[in-house]
Amino acid sequence: MPALDLYRQIIQTVLIPYTEIPYSHGDLICKPIFDESRDSYLLMTLGWDRKARVHGFLVHLDIIDGKIWVQRDETEDGVTHELVGAGVPKHDIVLGFHPADVQPHTGYAIA
Repeated sequence: MPALDLYRQIIQTVLIPYTEIPYSHGDLICKPIFDESRDSYLLMTLGWDRKARVHGFLVHLDIIDGKIWVQRDETEDGVTHELVGAGVPKHDIVLGFHPADVQPHTGYAIA
């Protein structure tokens, strides 16, 4: 299987279980938004927490130039560890939420 197809499959396999974790408060859901044609993968949290509307992204991953870019990761332990555990080498993961001068020190790929 080509790396791009494999990475798409791994991303979805890693992210889907987060949609099945119930929130401990509020009337909230975690909704997957996967766009394979543009290689953008999101987990969106939405609903109501008491009288406050919740509408934001828990995770945002993109595949850019054959690398998985972690644009946002608000999970407790981080999906990056799960991506590595599923077979994605660290040199194919960019922590996009870090500035360019910090990326070389993360142990992951640089932009």
